Amino acid sequence: MSSSYPQVLLVEDEPAQREVLAYNLEAEGYGVAKAETGDEALMLVEEVEPDVIILDWMLPGVSGIEICRRLKTKQETRAIPIIMLTARSEEADRVRGLETGADDYVVKPYSVIELMARVRTQLRRVRPASVGERLEYDDITLDAETHRVARSNQPIKLGPTEFRLLSTFMEKPGRVWSREQLLDRVWGRDIYVDTRTVDVHVGRLRKALCQHGGTDPVRTVRGAGYALG
Repeated sequence: MSSSYPQVLLVEDEPAQREVLAYNLEAEGYGVAKAETGDEALMLVEEVEPDVIILDWMLPGVSGIEICRRLKTKQETRAIPIIMLTARSEEADRVRGLETGADDYVVKPYSVIELMARVRTQLRRVRPASVGERLEYDDITLDAETHRVARSNQPIKLGPTEFRLLSTFMEKPGRVWSREQLLDRVWGRDIYVDTRTVDVHVGRLRKALCQHGGTDPVRTVRGAGYALG
């Protein structure tokens, strides 16, 4: 599945539970990467750059709680929401999980419907456009549900690629995105696109955003990529 969709890393060593969860996540429209062990999970975090991690506490080798601790102490991964899955229902265990940095905590056996709702809650924080939220930056508004964009209340028509580009920029204003990161996020890592294509579509986005006047909100960072603001 294309990386323009939210990416979930599912870390669960029990095959039946892993497949049921993966099926339900894919049915919700998410890209799913699956890991059975803590070491495999750490490798996939770098490769996939997931938007949300569903992490089982009890794993062979490195435990889920240790994986959580490592990810939350690294600058590059600390902002990724982690939902811990565990059979441990005691309050002390729950507190330990949250103190380690977990963003949510689900006790087995759990309702798949409830877990999907918790995933959406975490995505609302990190990729609000992917769950239909309305985004605002300066005088630009983007309504992900209706696919409408306006600047200073003037409607702006964007193609699908430019819309996804703007969504990416508006979800994290100020962040510098490399061309390779934008290719993964907007086009998807399963599609080959030349990095120069990014420049073409950023140029189209800039032209559209400035059609009614105003300064160009997209900043080129020499040798690094692009940022909004």
